[in-house]
Amino acid sequence: MRINLTKKEIINSIYMQLGYSKKILESILEDLLDIIIDQLVKNKKVKISNFGTFEIRHKKKRIGRNPKTKEEKIISERNVVLFKPSKDFKNFINSD
Repeated sequence: MRINLTKKEIINSIYMQLGYSKKILESILEDLLDIIIDQLVKNKKVKISNFGTFEIRHKKKRIGRNPKTKEEKIISERNVVLFKPSKDFKNFINSD
């Protein structure tokens, strides 16, 4: 099952833990995401210690197939963002 985490939920969670104004927390979260996006565009890679690495990769044009109809279509070239978790992050997720 897939669960989406919204900015509002993140802000509420931090608010409950720290008690800062939701307006301030919203501004901090927006600034953080803007920094990550700006650095990705400039450097193609952003590493956050003990969390992971975001990286932009270029995918070439290729032929794809609709599995139901077997119809072939060309998938255009594009940039995609990949995330690779750090060892600490993986260990935290796998700890019991």
